[in-house]
Amino acid sequence: MKAMVLHAPRTPFVMEERPDPKPGRGEAVARVFACGAGLTIEHVRAGRVPFATFPRIIGHEISGEIVEVGPEVQALKVGDPVTCYFYTGCGRCRWCRTNREPLCENQGPRVGYQIDGGYAEFIKLPERNFLKLPPGLDHRNEAPAVAVIADALATPFKVVRHAKIEPLENVAVVGAGGGLGIHMIKMARWAGARVIAVERNAGKFDACREAGAEAVVDASGNDVVGAVLEATGGRGADVVIDFVSSTTSLEAGFACLGVGGRLVTLGGAGEDFKVAARHLLNKEAVVMGSRYATKQEVLDALALAARREVWPLVTEVYPLAEAERVHERLAAGEVIGRAALSIA
Repeated sequence: MKAMVLHAPRTPFVMEERPDPKPGRGEAVARVFACGAGLTIEHVRAGRVPFATFPRIIGHEISGEIVEVGPEVQALKVGDPVTCYFYTGCGRCRWCRTNREPLCENQGPRVGYQIDGGYAEFIKLPERNFLKLPPGLDHRNEAPAVAVIADALATPFKVVRHAKIEPLENVAVVGAGGGLGIHMIKMARWAGARVIAVERNAGKFDACREAGAEAVVDASGNDVVGAVLEATGGRGADVVIDFVSSTTSLEAGFACLGVGGRLVTLGGAGEDFKVAARHLLNKEAVVMGSRYATKQEVLDALALAARREVWPLVTEVYPLAEAERVHERLAAGEVIGRAALSIA
């Protein structure tokens, strides 16, 4: 099979011919039609994932079809359309047993980090890491869009549940023009909220509005807190969702909260920040993290997309051989929505 391989961080992808994978006990192999390209895997290429191992085929957002199953595989058969679940939990700890797989106490290797992923014609995974696609999703003809649902829509869907976003609430999305930010706008609008996009790249303002933001705040050197307060009539945001997560953005995000507000941090810089205990008390504010999505949340996001209640925004599709190009654009913050590689 053809595969784009990273031999070390901060090095170019190399197109290689590799043996087609064969499934072992409890494993299956899928043909990959498309694989999404987002910051989660750009972090591997850029050397920001210390536990990634090399050489590695990265990528975990796939649209695929099962072509072979190994012994003891029960839930999959040849021809099943599938996507991939990023984590490989143990299935036994309290978090796995309560359907919170991202918090697994015995987390196994992650797809595209320590086991080979979707930047290849075929992918081999444990049976439990393949999720079957519902009717209504065309895994071949709509492959790039279908591929990114398991991350681009599932992650914001989890935030809606985790932060308990209600209809008519004011939701500020920080880093709104990014691959997850654009979809967070879409998902918050699906939940009935009013969305304020906070973004510093003026080239992405229109995309934020088209995704459903009612107001756009220019974060490049302006008074973000004042602008959000003005956009909410002085009340402040009910929920601030921060995909940047720098010290500055998190402290400003907390200052944007109104009474009973919730601040959610996801990935990004992951920097430390300070919050005054009296403000937590007086506002009854909540600060929380949100980490990817559970398998059920991925399945629910797939179902929403199958019903066309929410649809991902894929603006750039490249052949497998141009993986380097798409990652250069990701690193420069130039992609609006999501990019994907077309493979089969």
